[in-house]
Amino acid sequence: MKYLTLTLLCIFSLQNIITAQNQENYWKISGKSIVLDLTNEERLPLNDNIEMAGKNVAAIIYYEIDTSRNLTLSKDIIFPQLRIFNKSNEPNWKKYRAYFRKLMNDDMSPVISHNNLVIVPSQLDSVKIGGLISFHFAPVNGLQMTKTIYPSTENRLLVEEWNIRNISDKKASINIANCKVNLGETGYKGKYQFEAYSDAQTSVIITPNDTYTFATYYAAALNDERVENFDYQLEKNNRLDYVRTMRENLILKTPDENLNMLFYFSKIRAAESIFNSSMGLVHSPGGGNYYVGIWANDQIEYSGPFFPYLGYETGNTAAYNAYKKFRENIPTTDTHIPYAFEVDGNFPMTHLDRGDAAMTAYGTSRFALLSGDKKQAAQLWELIEWSLEYCHKKRNEYGAIQSASDEMEGRIETGTANLSTSTLYYGGLKYGSQLARELGFSRKAKKYEKRLVKMEKVIEDYFGANLEGLDTYKYYAENQHLRHWICLPLTMGITQRKDATLTALFDKLWTENGILVQYNPDESNENATFWDRATLYALRGAFKVGATDLALDRLTKYSQKRLLGDHVPYPVEAYPENNMKHLSAESALYCRIFVEGLLGLEPDGFSRIKLTPTLPSEWNFLEFEKLYIFGKPINIYVNREGDKLRLKMTDNDAVIFDKLVDEGQVLEFEI
Repeated sequence: MKYLTLTLLCIFSLQNIITAQNQENYWKISGKSIVLDLTNEERLPLNDNIEMAGKNVAAIIYYEIDTSRNLTLSKDIIFPQLRIFNKSNEPNWKKYRAYFRKLMNDDMSPVISHNNLVIVPSQLDSVKIGGLISFHFAPVNGLQMTKTIYPSTENRLLVEEWNIRNISDKKASINIANCKVNLGETGYKGKYQFEAYSDAQTSVIITPNDTYTFATYYAAALNDERVENFDYQLEKNNRLDYVRTMRENLILKTPDENLNMLFYFSKIRAAESIFNSSMGLVHSPGGGNYYVGIWANDQIEYSGPFFPYLGYETGNTAAYNAYKKFRENIPTTDTHIPYAFEVDGNFPMTHLDRGDAAMTAYGTSRFALLSGDKKQAAQLWELIEWSLEYCHKKRNEYGAIQSASDEMEGRIETGTANLSTSTLYYGGLKYGSQLARELGFSRKAKKYEKRLVKMEKVIEDYFGANLEGLDTYKYYAENQHLRHWICLPLTMGITQRKDATLTALFDKLWTENGILVQYNPDESNENATFWDRATLYALRGAFKVGATDLALDRLTKYSQKRLLGDHVPYPVEAYPENNMKHLSAESALYCRIFVEGLLGLEPDGFSRIKLTPTLPSEWNFLEFEKLYIFGKPINIYVNREGDKLRLKMTDNDAVIFDKLVDEGQVLEFEI
């Protein structure tokens, strides 16, 4: 995806992101939430943002807390399906990402008065995040106020819920002047209406220790849709039901509560960014730019293979719809497949071959296997087969797969054949051959298996190189500097250059924000570029090849920063590009570190899996509850017993397996 700058009136400080204060935690875990206690916080000001989404709305909540703990709050509210017209002075790319959106600040707040004073809640005591975001204000004249913000799961609506608690020993008589704003605009789908209004009673008496609650609604409508009569309690219950689903499915338990919590939060972010579209429900990255569209990397390669683990039908449906859209657009000529379908799927992006056929072969085949649905897999087979054959035709004289770029889209040089495209093709062959076998295409399975062996040799012979004194990989033929995507062979289980590649990734390329795109010893890395997705792949790969303690050390540091540091509570996209927005598919990649890296889960058919369980030396257990495999919720428990591991697997109450195994032993199971 190509990011182009979106100017907002309220942008959080980049300095807070890059110059974190000695990796100190700002936040603390409290139950299933994290809390920022400001009552004794001296490291102010602090600026941050968080993205939230429902099927017809997304919002990026920007908040700035000054040295006196006063809050400045703004809400960038996006209605993804309502595309607006381009302005005459805007660049052409804007037509793809011209969403109906409004930036609202506290000027829209209702006016609350008590004892002839206007009550201004501004000084914060704390902030709480746990699927919703709540701002708890210091008491003013015996009244304690809280604002809680959450998206509607179904409507074009963002809710800002107000709670006013009387903490005095006397009745409080308050008056509320409600706010209302109505703005109209004409777009591609017709007449758009934006309305912001509050529904408080104009006067209310609150007895001691009681609370009065009302809401401000930020809503949009298309043509004759109505923007009124919303019920904040119903909207909140729906959001909490969604959060509860994320809490109760695919549960990770480790000795490290930070990892458990970021895993849980990552499920929320990975699965909330699903939108209604003309393609049906589709997952989209978000980040203020990428909605109601699908990409070969974010959706096909990253998030699609994650959803079968979660047991969330909305996610599985969205993933399948993305694969189906790509299948429907297989080129009829000898050209590359579109790398994305933007604007409700109506704009195929065809100007660049990023190695998208390799991404598609890899992601689609893993999804088809993990779903365990033979009929669905048969429907997707045409896409997988075309993608593998396209890659095969794109080999250069050495067997490496040629593509004009990779997912970095020309941000940095990739030559004519890069390691990413070739390695993802390798993954597509690996899982494509398994799928072919399951669908009864034995000749094709054998053909792909032979190509797989040859491709592993190409990765070694063509890309294997000594850079910075390390026997690792060059990213393309002329490459002279270490690159982030040298992690990809590790994720496929290729170990020939394991040790040097791990050193390159977690020593040379590592920073407090994860792995750099490129390491150049002749340049300063102070403001160097990083993308979380490569860090997340590298961590998965390190666990996959058995570098468990090294991977845990880096994973622990990364997770602490993303969960409790100065920009929370999810994995992010990149820096400096897009100001580290909370793109959704990165959260799916975070969860895959544990399932596919630490647990080593691999599909081997529609009912067979392989596991390679390991435990870090400082851990005694690892548990997954309701990890969906082929549509079944499976519980997996790994416990250390002496120099062995006890692996227990259950399907509801039925025991599938319960034995002592060697650490790192490859185990096969019929589920």
